[in-house]
Amino acid sequence: MPQAQFEELVADALDSVPAELLRLMDNVVVLVEDRNDSEPDLLGLYEGYALPDRGWDYGGALPDRIMIYRAAICDMCETPAEVVEEVTITVVHEIAHHFGIDDDRLHELGWG
Repeated sequence: MPQAQFEELVADALDSVPAELLRLMDNVVVLVEDRNDSEPDLLGLYEGYALPDRGWDYGGALPDRIMIYRAAICDMCETPAEVVEEVTITVVHEIAHHFGIDDDRLHELGWG
């Protein structure tokens, strides 16, 4: 899937997140990359300080980063519809990390 089309899917996934949650997101950027160099099969990654971990001394930090890995997602999906679904799951999963929700809880909620 071409980069531009994949980026549109990521934008659509972000648009599907409730506005109330998007308004609470702070100092975070969502990026599309082909792969994670150290874990090539990784679908997404959150790097930064989750909102609940930010204390009184948080300030002047570079934005947290949510990376969505295009090639890894496309490799694991067999159809364009599966890519759409996996992009949405991955975006929600990484946003949840921004709010301090860990992988165990995400799996319990069905967003594994």
